[in-house]
Amino acid sequence: MRGIYSNKTEIRHKVFTEVARMAFEGGDFTRIEELPYKIIPGEIGKYYNNIFIERAIVGERLRATIGLPIRKVSEHAPLSDGIDASAIDEKYYDPPLINIIKFACHACPEKKIFVTNGCQGCIEHPCVEVCPKKAIHMENGHSVIDQDKCIKCGKCLNACPYNAIIKQERPCAAACGMNAIKSDEYGRADIDYDQCVSCGMCLVSCPFSAIVDKSQIFQTVLALKSDTPIYAAIAPSFVKQFGDEVTPAMVRAALKAVGFEEMEEVAIGADLCAIQEAADFIKEVPEHLSWLGTSCCPAWSVMAKKTLPEYANHISMTLTPMVLTGRMIKKRHPDCKVVFIGPCAAKKLEASRRSVRSDIDFVLTFEEMMGIFDAKGIDFNNLELEEFRQTSSSYGKGFAASGGVANAVVNVLNSIDPDREVKTVKAEGLAECKKMLMLAKAGKYDGYLLEGMACPGGCLGGAGVLADVRKAGIALEQDKSKSELTKPSQSEYLKYLHLITKEELYENED
Repeated sequence: MRGIYSNKTEIRHKVFTEVARMAFEGGDFTRIEELPYKIIPGEIGKYYNNIFIERAIVGERLRATIGLPIRKVSEHAPLSDGIDASAIDEKYYDPPLINIIKFACHACPEKKIFVTNGCQGCIEHPCVEVCPKKAIHMENGHSVIDQDKCIKCGKCLNACPYNAIIKQERPCAAACGMNAIKSDEYGRADIDYDQCVSCGMCLVSCPFSAIVDKSQIFQTVLALKSDTPIYAAIAPSFVKQFGDEVTPAMVRAALKAVGFEEMEEVAIGADLCAIQEAADFIKEVPEHLSWLGTSCCPAWSVMAKKTLPEYANHISMTLTPMVLTGRMIKKRHPDCKVVFIGPCAAKKLEASRRSVRSDIDFVLTFEEMMGIFDAKGIDFNNLELEEFRQTSSSYGKGFAASGGVANAVVNVLNSIDPDREVKTVKAEGLAECKKMLMLAKAGKYDGYLLEGMACPGGCLGGAGVLADVRKAGIALEQDKSKSELTKPSQSEYLKYLHLITKEELYENED
């Protein structure tokens, strides 16, 4: 659960920190074998009441954080197996990005409706009366559900006056808007990678910390130790992610303290993205396309193309703010490397695309970046701060929240053609995005701009955030109010667009 420092958060943070520390210290990386004992010391388990299982789970998390594959429980291999191949600063993600540590999975029931001890055995027993399959009967004065007959319709649940009937669903599956999580032969969660779009919602929803995504912490730190200048491109949702009292100026100073050359706000690229998507909308809708979907969320755009491949051309081909920002940085500093730091798991796969690899070298979540800060011993209150200059518009910053992308594009469209009415619709969470797509297919949104966000709340609710979504939203609005620019079209970075060809701006993302 984001915004709450739970046992799961603690495990993840310790793993990220120790991997970053090992990379900073260098030397023989096979000492990773010792880290489970450092992270889980002593003889008594703290999390699962079994110290051997805890160390085994931590071991697989360490491997994933270095970018190595999860090992099968039936196969023997050292924890450090393959680490030398990953100890380079040029490694991309090897699929799959999202992985399930099988022996950490609780094998939760996929979906089950059952009667709790709250049942009062009432004589009306409406649960029995409303069941369309006659799956409920009274036994010893209480309702009992025949699971073989139950179709999980939920009518009994709604009819019970005591709320004594509940429905339980596997949390990871309930969070997956792609219905990509099934069960293996042992009842454990299993991912259908043909459906998965790597949004990471299953990862944050699993209460047993059994789902893990691969990371580039290890490779990023090795790059920071090299002679190559490394630039941080940080997503608009970064405000307050590293602590309630941590300002943007502190984040910039912290990044420079761990070895980054400079920090650039991806909200700059968001301004340019809004301008390009507005141009895209004017060009295509309604003459060539009945509606247009935004491009900035990779999980949404991939989901749309998987769900309705015949409408793939209805998703804008404009480069995302991450790629536009990375490309601009490399135009100004040709020999540098760029690390995108943000809230999103799906951005990791976006950066692995052949068309994007030259623009973004590494992707880290805010949670992973915090591990690097702690490994380096960063104290935000004792940093030498420089004046922080706002470089993007309030609309560019607004890309972080649901509705922000559409608002920015409409602002640009209104500047270009004030008399044109632009209708928009938004959806957050892939299940809602699917519904929006189906309505668009049915002709309900002809002439509309569709904004899709895979995560509830938008990027502020991404899989890699640290802050509570509500608090982060308040902080974002405060940060937007400080921007000197009120429109994306006022961006001083517009001068860089002429350095990027039309083909580069509208290239196939697949």
